Amino acid sequence: MADKILIAGASGVVGAAAVEAFLREGYEVVALSRRRPEIDSTQSFTHLAVDLQDATASHAALEALQGVTQVVYTALYEQPGLIAGWRDTHQMQTNLAMLKHCLEPLLAAGNPVRHVSLLQGTKAYGIHLHAIPIPARESSPRDPHANFYWLQEDYLKALAGTHGFAWTILRPQLIIGHAYGVAMNLAPVIGAYGALCRAQGEPMGYPGGVSWVWEAVDARLLAKVFVWAGLSPRAAGLHFNVTNGDVFEWRDLWPELADTLGVAVGPDQPRELKHWLPAHAAQWDALVAKHALRQVGLPELLGESHHYADFCFAYGASEAPPPAFVSTIRLRQAGFTEVCDTRETFRYWLNNFIERGILPPR
Repeated sequence: MADKILIAGASGVVGAAAVEAFLREGYEVVALSRRRPEIDSTQSFTHLAVDLQDATASHAALEALQGVTQVVYTALYEQPGLIAGWRDTHQMQTNLAMLKHCLEPLLAAGNPVRHVSLLQGTKAYGIHLHAIPIPARESSPRDPHANFYWLQEDYLKALAGTHGFAWTILRPQLIIGHAYGVAMNLAPVIGAYGALCRAQGEPMGYPGGVSWVWEAVDARLLAKVFVWAGLSPRAAGLHFNVTNGDVFEWRDLWPELADTLGVAVGPDQPRELKHWLPAHAAQWDALVAKHALRQVGLPELLGESHHYADFCFAYGASEAPPPAFVSTIRLRQAGFTEVCDTRETFRYWLNNFIERGILPPR
């Protein structure tokens, strides 16, 4: 029989992609999230509508599960406004508690878990606090700053030592994918911004600050790494950086984005999207009505991702942020060698939002 996998945080940008990937590979999938994940696959899966912040509800739901052999943990708690919460102790402890509420009842119920994958990110290297080594490598000493990554990682390692399961930790760069209303996905933010610019009869100027070069990862590619990690002995007990395999600069990428959205490219137009987009909620509602789009209001579409956009676009910066490149050599040498063109990543997901009737057609 195929393995039975629990995907926590299944409605998020990473979790939804993981649900798709594991279904495609023939796994029995249990998707855990407050709302049912929206995926393109028509294959069936079990959904557990659980808030992992609720210890009682989590234990009741997860202790009832039997036969789970793998866990992919992508659940995340972020505070409103996003950026300030990255240093907040309460947020760190909440994320640790959520992981405990997932794994402890599952193991207490006797599920034969043999592998757990955990999601981190490049904040592990202190990208949000200071310049990082170029490239950042998984073998470097732990960056000495408070972070829920370290709390979760230490807990996971201790639990693995007690219960005898293997673990793998993934550190992706900027992730682009299917979900909307989440903490960090730029596709719906860029899509809404372009649509509003076009509706106002103005070109889509780059809203950020000084140019800088970065890396990204397609959620579909990241999901494939999760599948690989659960099967490969060479992934056990290791961290892996994950990127598409190329680099990009926002202003060089911008014409591709504008063309996909059917709007002209204009000169730079610095705008703090965390304020500019909410101020255009009424115009967005008019676009939804005009194009008979899904009834998704702007707050529901954006989640906290417009705050993330200002960070990613370096809004207000007159000097380039420190470079943020990570090495993916360890992942390639361990046997995962797939890559993705970042231009194709953005085009694919913007078109996906258009095809789903969430963004207006070109």
